[in-house]
Amino acid sequence: MMIDDTFNFRRISERMTTSGLLNAEQLAMLGSEGYQAVINLLPDGYDYAVHEEPAILRDQGLDYVYIPVDFDAPTHEDFVAFSDAMDARADDKVHVHCAANYRVSAFYGLYAQSRGLCTAAAADALMDGLWNSADYPAWTAFIADERARMT
Repeated sequence: MMIDDTFNFRRISERMTTSGLLNAEQLAMLGSEGYQAVINLLPDGYDYAVHEEPAILRDQGLDYVYIPVDFDAPTHEDFVAFSDAMDARADDKVHVHCAANYRVSAFYGLYAQSRGLCTAAAADALMDGLWNSADYPAWTAFIADERARMT
């Protein structure tokens, strides 16, 4: 099973992909697919999280960044940590995941918008293809707050 088969997989560019949950087999193939780093936004307490993920990735020589984002309460500090991790890996092939690509699509869309890589409409389209953030008041507020910080 390739990474393209992961839940809600999206190829942003040749160097950037996002998805929902990966299994241990998919994680073990990332090095051979040319990835250099993985950013995980899924808290370890999630029932289906792969608890061996850090070891699986580090055994392949991949950089692993863990930023546990509470789905019910995303924070500016989470977004800053994510942005710093993305900036530090700007030249790497990176995969970012969470449970369903909801957290990731919001964070990556905001990141891309804040760096001038896309418009707000394009960032919204990335999310809208996966979920409706308006169904989650904490996310509506978070996205609005982060966009207000960009001005």
